Amino acid sequence: MKTLKDVKIGATVKVVKLHGEGAIKRRIMDMGITKNTEIYVRKVAPLGDPIEIYIRGYELTLRKADAEMIEVI
Repeated sequence: MKTLKDVKIGATVKVVKLHGEGAIKRRIMDMGITKNTEIYVRKVAPLGDPIEIYIRGYELTLRKADAEMIEVI
């Protein structure tokens, strides 16, 4: 299983599944990260947290813990 946390800078991936439960999963979905959405990884901070992505026409910054819950291909 490959998660968004494992994706290299400059890569574009597609969301397969969201892990997590309840409010955490709902918050990720509210940010526009849903199944079959393409995500482009723009930047990763020096220590790996946070991760800056481009999705649905806007830039979004995610914590590493949230990125681990997003399964991609």
